[in-house]
Amino acid sequence: MSQNNYPKLHNAAWPGVVGKGEGAEPPIDLDTMLDLTANAEVNGVKFDGFDLFLFDPHIDINSNDDGIKVLAEKAAKRGLEIGSVVAPVWVDTEGGSAMGTKAERKRFVNQVRKACNIAMKLREMGIRPNGIVRIDSACSPDAWAKSPKRNTKKIAQTFREACDVAADYGESLAAEGEICWGGMHGWKAMVDTLESVGRRNIGFQADMAHTLLYLLGYNKPEDRILPADFQWSDRTTLTEGLAELTNALRPWTIDFHVAQNDGTVHGSGSHDKTGRHCPANDPNGKLDIPVDAGHWLRRKDGKLTKAFRHICWDGCMFPNEKLMQQQTWNDILGKMIEVRELHGWYERA
Repeated sequence: MSQNNYPKLHNAAWPGVVGKGEGAEPPIDLDTMLDLTANAEVNGVKFDGFDLFLFDPHIDINSNDDGIKVLAEKAAKRGLEIGSVVAPVWVDTEGGSAMGTKAERKRFVNQVRKACNIAMKLREMGIRPNGIVRIDSACSPDAWAKSPKRNTKKIAQTFREACDVAADYGESLAAEGEICWGGMHGWKAMVDTLESVGRRNIGFQADMAHTLLYLLGYNKPEDRILPADFQWSDRTTLTEGLAELTNALRPWTIDFHVAQNDGTVHGSGSHDKTGRHCPANDPNGKLDIPVDAGHWLRRKDGKLTKAFRHICWDGCMFPNEKLMQQQTWNDILGKMIEVRELHGWYERA
């Protein structure tokens, strides 16, 4: 087995929350998600940490210092660090559309402020050595499409204000490319949005399950990269498509999710349809996870980018029965280890 110890391997706590409740399956509490993470082990290798959704019932975005300390203690007692955190910027979580009214955009930025405060406090406590604050536009592709140039301009302005707030806390923001968010639902739209922001502390969060759908032009057919008659058995064309996509977005990428997708979309609870996350060993998965991760982790010349010091597994909207099986997390960890063996590096402690 490789001796690489970077990037650190993180699990995500949010599969216990995202797509749960509101007519879907009930959430899985944070302690259970952390126990499943801490108990995963493959050939003596364990997860180094976890990434976190700043949302009830896992953690209240309005937590005070005592609440943040409790969170840090939950991680420390399990030997886990905390990495990237998700800011709840949406209308139904006290936030608002990034291209909405003045009041909505103000609420968006205020949610980012709260998230950055928690992220900074965790960093100061020594439990969060690296990571970003994740955002999205909190608006639909259909709403964005009514006036693309105008709406991209408004999203960029909101993101600029959010970046200025994040800078006050020493944090960077990463916009995740999910096809369900306006101005981020196609890869060219995503690049346009990032370029329009004009701040140094914003980048892209690449999720392998979501970005695969960019190739197919879901929600933005004019940005499709793969030919209309593409067959998944055509690995050469898929590889060429991934290369084109990542060459455009890799320079922006500051956070990375390892994931699998079967080429379809899925939504659950209040979460709109987006790239379907599949189990790590799903026979219908279209990605060769360790190989295809290299498109994001290595430059065109094959050298490692080392643009982030941890990578995270993302498997949202799995059934609770699947999430509660320890083998699920062992399989995920095993795949994460394969990624690090191929694209990692070693640093002395």
